[in-house]
Amino acid sequence: MIAYIKGTVLSKEEKYLVLLVSGIGYKISAPFEVIGKAKLDSEMEFWIHQHIREDASDLYGFEKKEEKDFFEILLGISGIGPKSAINILNVATVSDLKKAVSTSDTSHLIKVSGIGKKMAEKIVLELKGKFNDDETISLKSEVEAIEALKALGYSQKESRDALKSIPNTLHTPEDRIKAALKLLGK
Repeated sequence: MIAYIKGTVLSKEEKYLVLLVSGIGYKISAPFEVIGKAKLDSEMEFWIHQHIREDASDLYGFEKKEEKDFFEILLGISGIGPKSAINILNVATVSDLKKAVSTSDTSHLIKVSGIGKKMAEKIVLELKGKFNDDETISLKSEVEAIEALKALGYSQKESRDALKSIPNTLHTPEDRIKAALKLLGK
């Protein structure tokens, strides 16, 4: 099994790129954001999920191991294959998807082609409890902070942007809200 690969971008298409490694070109499907950043003749490295079927062996590449791990968790859900899983990662970051799961928000998932309301609810239900408690606590803390800032009149985007600028050393919603308010000028 291929788990990690590093090489030179030989070709770039809409949904995949070809990475040249020791004279061999590997076709790697990746999220749109990753493909968009890829530059021909530049060096890239990927965490790889190799999906083997009777008639094919496909490679899915991710810049961060966390993305690959999340992709593989998605594959564990009945009805989600690699193409659906990569499409889910095309609509939102892993962090945003984890937040959505912790709050039972299906809005990101419904944007994915082929995933309706019922499938989105199933994904959220199956993903609940798949992340460690620290992540769940911090996700809930982030959601609480965003909701509080929205109640104070800030938009969702303003709230998120302010909270992203705050150091991770502040954990409680109260501390994060105070720091965000300082950034937002109140």
